[in-house]
Amino acid sequence: MLSQPRVLLVAPDRSYRTGAYIAAAAGLGIDLTVASWGRHPLTVNANGVRLDAGSVDNAIAKIQKIAAQNPFSAAIATDDATVPLARGICERLGLPANGPRAVRASTDKAGFRTACVEQGLPSPAFHVIRAAESVDECCQRVSFPCVAKPLSLSASRGVIRCESRGELLGAVVRIRQMLSAESLDGEHAILVEEYLSGDEYSVEALLHDGQLEVIAIFEKPEPMTGPFFEETIYVTPPRVDARTLRSIEVALMEMVVALEFREGPLHAELRISNTGVSFIEVASRTIGGRCGKVVEFLTGASLETWVLANAVRRPVQRRDTADAFGVMMIPVPKAGVLRRVEGISNARRVKGIVSVEVDAREGQKLTPWPEGGPYPGFIFSRCGNAAEAAAALRAAHDELAFVTAPELAVKIA
Repeated sequence: MLSQPRVLLVAPDRSYRTGAYIAAAAGLGIDLTVASWGRHPLTVNANGVRLDAGSVDNAIAKIQKIAAQNPFSAAIATDDATVPLARGICERLGLPANGPRAVRASTDKAGFRTACVEQGLPSPAFHVIRAAESVDECCQRVSFPCVAKPLSLSASRGVIRCESRGELLGAVVRIRQMLSAESLDGEHAILVEEYLSGDEYSVEALLHDGQLEVIAIFEKPEPMTGPFFEETIYVTPPRVDARTLRSIEVALMEMVVALEFREGPLHAELRISNTGVSFIEVASRTIGGRCGKVVEFLTGASLETWVLANAVRRPVQRRDTADAFGVMMIPVPKAGVLRRVEGISNARRVKGIVSVEVDAREGQKLTPWPEGGPYPGFIFSRCGNAAEAAAALRAAHDELAFVTAPELAVKIA
C-alpha cells in the first residue's frame, strides 16, 4: 500500500488561507504539515511546526531535521510573506522550487519592475522614492498620468493615480501617513510608475517543472482607471476571443521563463491595450481573499486542491460547464463604525446569485480605499454568460445598505 504524500505548508501566523489548504489536503489524502511562526501555530496533526520568526536559518534547519526523519514531497507558501522561506526550504531539501529572480519579482513590486527591465520584458518607466526623499527626481523619470503605490502593502491599498506633480506630492504624503500608521518594519519606499491603460484581467495558473497550466482567466468588467484601485468584480470565462486568450498565455509564459518561475501556484494581474499585454504584477501564490472560490465553481475543485494536487503530481478532473461565474468584493461605501447591514436577504434572492457573505460585524471600523481594508464581504454569482454574472452581482450589491455611525475620538484626561 502506497503511503500518503507529505506536504509542508509554510504559512504566516493566523493566515486566512490555511484552513482551505487543510480541507483540500484531507480530500486528497495528503499528509499536510503546517509550519508557521507565532506563539500558537496552527497544527493539523502531531507534526505541526512552530518556526523561529527571528531566524530564517534556524527555521530552515528545523524543517531539515524533521524532513530527515520523514521526507516531504513538496513545500508550499500560502502568502507573499512566506515565499522566500518556502523557497529556502525547498532548496535545502532538494524539492522543486522557483528561481531567486522569481522570488524577488513575487515579493517586491520594485524588484518585479527591475527584473522586467533586466530581462528585456515590457515595463513602464518607474522610480522608487525612498523614505524622506523628495519627488523632484521622480517627476523627471516618469510621465503623467502615473501611479504611486507603497512597496509594503497589498490588496491595492495605497495605490493612487496622479495626473500632475501636485497630485503626486499629495499621494506621497498620504501613502507615507498610511505606512507610519501601520507601524511596518523596513523602509517606507514608494514605487511610482507610468499608468498602464487598457482592460484589466487576472490569471490563476500552476507551474510544474516549468510547464504552465492556466486554471482560470478573470475579466474585471468595472473600469480600473483610478484615482484609487479598489478591486470590485471578477468574472470568468472572460468576454474575449480565442486570439486574446492565447496572447495572454503566450505573454505569461514569456514572463515565467524570463523571471525563473518554475513551480507551484502563479497569480498574475495584467492589462490589455492596443499595444499588447502589460503585467501589473506576478506572484507565486494564489489569488487573495475568497475570490478563489470561483475556481471551485468553474472547475469543480477548489483552488487549494489544484495547488496541492500539482505539488504531488496528481491530476485533477476538471468539470465542464458552459456557465459563467463572478465574485464581487463588496466595496466600503464610506468611513464609519458599522451598525448593521440591511438588505442581505433581498440580495440573496437576486436571480443568478449563489451566495452573499458579509464578514463585517457591528462595531467594526470601515475605511474606504486607498487606506481601506479588509473588504466587508463577498457576493458570488452563476449565470449563462459573463455579462449576466456581472449584472447579477451589481443588482445584489444595490440591495445592500451599510448603516454606519461616525467614529468619535475619545480623549482620556
